[in-house]
Amino acid sequence: MSKKTTYLFFFLLLTVFMISCAGSNTQITGSWANKEKIKNEKIKSVFIAVLTSNMSAKTVLENELAFQASQRDVESFKSHNVFTRTFTKDNMPSRDELLKAIRATNAQTIFTVALKDRETSTRYVPGSTSYYPMGMGMGYYGNFYGYYSNVYPMMYDPGYYTTDKTYYLESNLYDTASEELIWSAQSATYNPTDLENFVKGYTETLLKQLEKDGIIKKAEL
Repeated sequence: MSKKTTYLFFFLLLTVFMISCAGSNTQITGSWANKEKIKNEKIKSVFIAVLTSNMSAKTVLENELAFQASQRDVESFKSHNVFTRTFTKDNMPSRDELLKAIRATNAQTIFTVALKDRETSTRYVPGSTSYYPMGMGMGYYGNFYGYYSNVYPMMYDPGYYTTDKTYYLESNLYDTASEELIWSAQSATYNPTDLENFVKGYTETLLKQLEKDGIIKKAEL
């Protein structure tokens, strides 16, 4: 195997490895579970409430969480179907009104998602200069252009500034009857490219943690 072929082989191998290792841009930074509560109770239904005034994000995320719940034999109810108006600080329903509407669905649990913090930072990405040898023999030394075109093929990438965005979310699971907290997790999502990318990464990571903590079972294939 020539040096060029060997280099190409290892480059392709590295590319495949990087793709296979690429995961979600959401990470769980901490989780807690009420072990006594979940040990004796199997979750059969859930009321899903994404706490945001962004109706598009609310609807998409609640729909995805509801779909994943159905894959695990958990009946779900979405807040955007139950509450048709957006709540603000000045028009929040009373505790009794809120719980009455949720309990009317007969959901056993309440799952909430809330954005706790958001960070934006700008960083400089330095440029790179790479050298690519075009030949290993001595034939191109016979004239200036042969030498110049073979020894000096350089590619220069100028540096640039980029903005990083990190979203910190808190996810809580409550018992509907007692309002007792059953499970809680905090997560960080780095540089989501769009809403679909965020929802996919967040949901996948969240489900893995819920399964790990014994809250839900894995979906049947």
